Amino acid sequence: MSKLKVCAFTVSIDGFGAGPEQSRQTPLGVGGEELHQWMVSTRTFRQIQGSAGGTEEVDDGFTKRSFENIGAWIMGRNMFGPIRGSWPDDTWKGWWGNNPPYHVPVFVLTHHARPALKMEGDTTFHFVTGGIHEALERAKEAAGGKDIRIGGGVSTIRQYLEAGMIDEMHLAISPIFLGRGEALFAGIDLAAAGFQRTEHAATEHAMHVVLSKK
Repeated sequence: MSKLKVCAFTVSIDGFGAGPEQSRQTPLGVGGEELHQWMVSTRTFRQIQGSAGGTEEVDDGFTKRSFENIGAWIMGRNMFGPIRGSWPDDTWKGWWGNNPPYHVPVFVLTHHARPALKMEGDTTFHFVTGGIHEALERAKEAAGGKDIRIGGGVSTIRQYLEAGMIDEMHLAISPIFLGRGEALFAGIDLAAAGFQRTEHAATEHAMHVVLSKK
């Protein structure tokens, strides 16, 4: 049975999943790029970027696991790109170039309709205007029994958490402070929601914590 999962999502020590002032120049907000130092040097991430080498230890293990048995993704519009309001044209096709790293159907939450966008490498972006429930229903159908991964951003994860739909989360806690930005768990009681820690491991660049529903 498929699970709805958050995988390899990084937060700062002070609980922010993105910094302030997100823009085309700073898609993760001011200081947000520093969150992912644990991932960018791994062998798996470098392979995705078309590069050789990289570390093969704990950080790489969690990065690799985050792509296993994933049949569909869900993401918010902010993660797809910086454009707000109605789509002015079809020029913007995401941050990732012609061959995004997903290779499965991706369902993008938006208030503004747009035709599906087929990319290289079997990634197709579907733009969902009916909210989180419609996106999950469509993702489950597309996943064919595999898991569905919520890519982000913070607002999208929070919506699914508040609706009680997430089954498992892998968080990488980065040893930096952002000070402000988008707080992932503000006002959310994870224990009351039924989560418990089922795995944790520390590396130089992150504390990895897996939370699963009881």
